[in-house]
Amino acid sequence: MATCLLVAITLILAALLLLSIAIPSFNLSIFTPTPSFLEIKSVRHVSEYGVMNYDSRVTLYHNGTLSYINDDLYAVFYRNQEKLLCVLETLNGHHFISTHHYGIQTIAGLGCRDTRWNPNEKIAIDFTDGTFHPGDLITVEVYQRPKSTLISRHSFTA
Repeated sequence: MATCLLVAITLILAALLLLSIAIPSFNLSIFTPTPSFLEIKSVRHVSEYGVMNYDSRVTLYHNGTLSYINDDLYAVFYRNQEKLLCVLETLNGHHFISTHHYGIQTIAGLGCRDTRWNPNEKIAIDFTDGTFHPGDLITVEVYQRPKSTLISRHSFTA
């Protein structure tokens, strides 16, 4: 009788210990790709005069179906999987502040002229010359405020 009681207590303690240990859960979200409403359409390496100066003008295209408030969006860029210091704090062209210190000179296009970035509109981003070279893998991630939710990611070989 005492032996059965000790075995029962041991099994109960073992079950409680097993429940208190964090059992790893399998996160299946790593297997689902980030949805992408944008696409890098082109990267220009030549100036408007046809001179190879690694101009680094990137054109983003909205290929999705939803309209986004572009002031709520910001973009992070990577070159060959290395995060660049230039973060585009807003995709609203009226609120963008041009400064060479952060590596982006200008943004233009229908997607940043109004308050919304609508489907089939483009945004052209003029990076500091030499930011991208032919063969570089460029990745852009677009996040939405206020929670900094990643809503789109796309990669393109320049």
